Amino acid sequence: MNLQHEIRGQWTLGLLGILLLSTLIISVGVGPMSLSMSESLQVAIARLGLNELSVPQHVVMVVESIRMPRTILGMLVGAALAVSGAAIQGLFRNPLADPGLIGVSGGAAFAAVASIVLGGSVLKPLHDLLGIYSLPMMAFLGGFITTLLVAWIANSRFGTSITTMLLAGIAINIVTGSGIGIFTYMADDAMLRTLTFWQMGSLGGATWDNVTAAATMIAVAVVLILRYAKSLNALLLGESEARHLGVDVSRIKVRVVLLSALAVGAAVSVSGMIGFVGLVVPHIVRMSLGPDHRYLLPASALLGALFLLLADMLSRIVIAPAELPIGLITAIIGGPFFIGLIILQARKGGL
Repeated sequence: MNLQHEIRGQWTLGLLGILLLSTLIISVGVGPMSLSMSESLQVAIARLGLNELSVPQHVVMVVESIRMPRTILGMLVGAALAVSGAAIQGLFRNPLADPGLIGVSGGAAFAAVASIVLGGSVLKPLHDLLGIYSLPMMAFLGGFITTLLVAWIANSRFGTSITTMLLAGIAINIVTGSGIGIFTYMADDAMLRTLTFWQMGSLGGATWDNVTAAATMIAVAVVLILRYAKSLNALLLGESEARHLGVDVSRIKVRVVLLSALAVGAAVSVSGMIGFVGLVVPHIVRMSLGPDHRYLLPASALLGALFLLLADMLSRIVIAPAELPIGLITAIIGGPFFIGLIILQARKGGL
């Protein structure tokens, strides 16, 4: 049975990798101006120095300056949110935990909005010091602080209370939402256009600069989270059992929280509020592969990237030539899923 599980996990990872690569190629061609797969591939191959360009210049501009950074950013954000969701669910030992539901995304968005509005005044020295990394770092700090706060509220000598955690997350989301509202009131017209991007989530503002900034932080966070797969497996048995197996529970908690906040903060800083990816994706993977984090975490990263790419492609064509915010699409999919998950957990006595 263990060998079958290993084989199924490896095949699933391979299949998700192939699907993601195929979707990446298709994504570059989807939008108000449709491009063929051949045109997209020609631009990519030419830039690798393997062939000469034989497509119009406007096609090159669309692929290189708009579609490609947007596609890569979608993959990064989807992977970051899904892996963070899977890690937080493993840490709290409950599939209802999610970066958005427990306030992590809200805290990151609040800090990012503060960075946008106050970047030319109070926070100008920080912006000058960190450059393109100032926004992701502020979002990281906001997500990290809210994660620690939720963990502190939800943990007691009786263990982690999922009800308390969700209630704390609701309260934090209300507070951070009010804070975002205050900053929105303070913002000028130019800032208001940027802040609209945060409210519903979008990949429309993707540039190579914010892809670079986000990729650095997300790649580090995701790779390091994957290293804690065995420790998260041990925590599924309970904290006492994990300690008996030699796991430093306190250290693992802090590090996983830190890395999850880093990934979510970087994702939120470039895409705004995109909900339910961290809830839906890990749960789908868990239903297919089980709770083994050695496969759950990498499969969540691949499926998260695939899911967000598909949602982004849908957002470009539903009301073309206009664009539907991607956060609305993930909410439409994730909302009913979450309701069904709550009902399922309640019937099992998990709430």
